[in-house]
Amino acid sequence: MTARAASDDLPALPDGVRTMLRRGDVVTDSAWPQGPVRSIHVVRIGGAGMSAVARLALEAGLAVSGSDSQDGQFIGPLRAAGARIGIGFDAGLLADDVDLVVVSTAVRADNVEVIAARERGIPVIHRAAALAGLLQDRRLLAVAGTHGKTSTTAMAVLALRGAGGDPAWALGAAVPDLGRNAGLREDAGSERPTGEGVPESPLAVIEADESDGSFLAFAPSALVVTNLEADHLDFHGDEATLVAAFDALVDRLATGGALVVCADDAGAAALGERSSARGVDVLTYGRASGADWRLLEETPEATGTHARIAGPVGEIELDLHVTGHHNVLNAMGALAGCLALLLADGHGAADVADPAAVSASTSDPATIARALATGVGPFTGASRRFDLRGVVRGVPVFDDYAHHPREVEATIVAARGIVGPTGRVLVAFQPHLYSRTRAFAGDFARALGQADETWVMPVYGAREDPDPAVDARTITDRAEPGAVLHALTDRAEVAPSLAAAAEDGDIVLMLGAGDIVEATPGVLAALGGEQS
Repeated sequence: MTARAASDDLPALPDGVRTMLRRGDVVTDSAWPQGPVRSIHVVRIGGAGMSAVARLALEAGLAVSGSDSQDGQFIGPLRAAGARIGIGFDAGLLADDVDLVVVSTAVRADNVEVIAARERGIPVIHRAAALAGLLQDRRLLAVAGTHGKTSTTAMAVLALRGAGGDPAWALGAAVPDLGRNAGLREDAGSERPTGEGVPESPLAVIEADESDGSFLAFAPSALVVTNLEADHLDFHGDEATLVAAFDALVDRLATGGALVVCADDAGAAALGERSSARGVDVLTYGRASGADWRLLEETPEATGTHARIAGPVGEIELDLHVTGHHNVLNAMGALAGCLALLLADGHGAADVADPAAVSASTSDPATIARALATGVGPFTGASRRFDLRGVVRGVPVFDDYAHHPREVEATIVAARGIVGPTGRVLVAFQPHLYSRTRAFAGDFARALGQADETWVMPVYGAREDPDPAVDARTITDRAEPGAVLHALTDRAEVAPSLAAAAEDGDIVLMLGAGDIVEATPGVLAALGGEQS
């Protein structure tokens, strides 16, 4: 596969932002190499983002090898598709003909495979640069933001399929409705369709990760920013540096590209205002009265949510198979982003808000909206996004990836809408990262206080070294009057605590980005009177 460097014709990476794409001990090249790439090796291939790179490479006809410290849900399917994967890191896993080694921010400089690649002169690049290289001939819709990226990206893929498109995609999580977390086309074994009505440049939709600034590898034709607030300060250092990275991403929009922002989010709206002042075409969505795509009404229903929105060509009915106001906003962002992507080709992004241009488009907004509910497959949610794991004694137990205060609050509010005035919302929350727990302890306490009762587990450190000064009490000690928050010292305490408290009509939420998901089976067993 011959590809131009991902950085060709793009502004240089700005000095004022932090990004893992700069040359360094691990990321030795920030772009897909010039010349043919036939074989790649992916370190930590079992992660959601890394497995997406491997999947796209396999479907592009490249040889793929990889490694990880343990088996996982993505490794078996990749092996079945032809990847050669070893468990444990070993320099011998790098074949003689490997052209490129792909790493993530979680891969350290002393990894034996990285050392071997450097000694052999094999380029080592970040996964975002690899994605940019694999998708470099496609018109790209990128979805960025502090929360909602996965759901919005998946909704956009399904909406484009329902409107007759077949975009490539890459996600940072499993989405059952899509079948796999990445692909060049819906049917992995088919050729790309050609003929009348098929765009000359194929499309792609990706989840763009701000956590390490690596989204600066992309030059999207349309960019959706769902929200923008402080997070990942362990990498960026402060909120101003994080915001600068988003500004830099906007500067990398392709010629004629559009920025789509949520008007209801202060950070995203401010990004839109700054970008518009620099001459960028900006579209807005949300409840705000001046939004280009404005939410008029939303109604929770037994199977999801019904919404009525006003767009450039009038009102549109939106029926979703997921609950929560945040998912209505995600759907609106997906709808606006899809139209921005489709109309940017040959029309100019400014036409996206023009009723005449939208009406003349081959992609009717109502058709795209219907596709979210009744197209090639309605969006029913990403894995670990309000994911129902079971119902025992009349108590449904949900897993959710929420690990930021705003995400926690949105999930609890969605659950509150389901239980009504008589049921209770019970939460088990596992803080993710010592740095995030320390920075947002008060915000977590306020968000968790909206549940009827919460059990806070020990911190899941992930890539960080333990911090003995930070634990569950860092949050629970900041509980507001009336809030019921308990600090746990062991994950094993979760199941019996929830089982003793839960009653018919309550909802249990298992929240966090760490290994709390492994505690859920024990909770279900304890609710049923079994020993976990």
